[in-house]
Amino acid sequence: MTWTIGQLLTWTADFLGKKGAETPRLDAEVLLANVLQCDRVRLYTGYDQEVGEQDRAAYRESIRRRAEGTPVAYLVGRKEFFSLALKVGPAVLIPRPDTETVVVEFLERFKNVAEVRAVDVGTGSGCIAIACASRHKEARFVATDRSVEALEIARENARTHGLTDRIDFVPGDLLDPVKDRGPWDAILSNPPYIPTEVIPQLATGVRDHEPHMALDGGADGLRVVARLIAQATPLLKPGGHLILEIGTDQEGPVRDLLRQRDELELAPTIKDAANNPRVLRATRTA
Repeated sequence: MTWTIGQLLTWTADFLGKKGAETPRLDAEVLLANVLQCDRVRLYTGYDQEVGEQDRAAYRESIRRRAEGTPVAYLVGRKEFFSLALKVGPAVLIPRPDTETVVVEFLERFKNVAEVRAVDVGTGSGCIAIACASRHKEARFVATDRSVEALEIARENARTHGLTDRIDFVPGDLLDPVKDRGPWDAILSNPPYIPTEVIPQLATGVRDHEPHMALDGGADGLRVVARLIAQATPLLKPGGHLILEIGTDQEGPVRDLLRQRDELELAPTIKDAANNPRVLRATRTA
């Protein structure tokens, strides 16, 4: 039996839908385009094109792994973030559109500031620092992460986008690697904020494949956030900004943590595209 692109997509979307995939048709298209090394538009212009056995075998393997829960981004090795293609793998959290809210807030705060020195804490794939630096041509970042494997991926992404001269990737816990290099205009982070007991309830792709170190925020989800706020406050310049991503149910608790710091002035909560509380910003006043 011969299989065309259209037949493969129809069969695979139905199969993945039965396996519980949230976006079965999109998954089928992205995985097939990856195997055929083309963009998704070509799938439709070549809908009746036959797919050879070697490509079908590679596609079957990717579909098998997707059905078992492996995220599509890990299967194709990349994810788009802020219109940038970024390499990803199991050592890093897959960038989400929600985190683009952090980037938007940074760019808004510093759109009229010529030179910016900033830190991206827990950089993972480097998505925040790379997106910010790609849009703000005079911003310089230090990006930290405890994972050496994550930093290797982040450095590769910075090389891909020509930003190695403006982003310094350093290993270490939170702000420990930069505590003697401040003060800073901005400290940004998408820290681990999921309560430990919630992690087993997450979707299979997240629970079984993404790095728990980038997810687990301790018993109340605030362990890392609280440490980061305490470390960041004295390292900011007067007028400098701390910009944090939060869980949608953490607005009140994190605002309370920020209010405890007399040196910080808390801004209104920033909503994401789905109108959920997503980012908090606090400015050092003195």
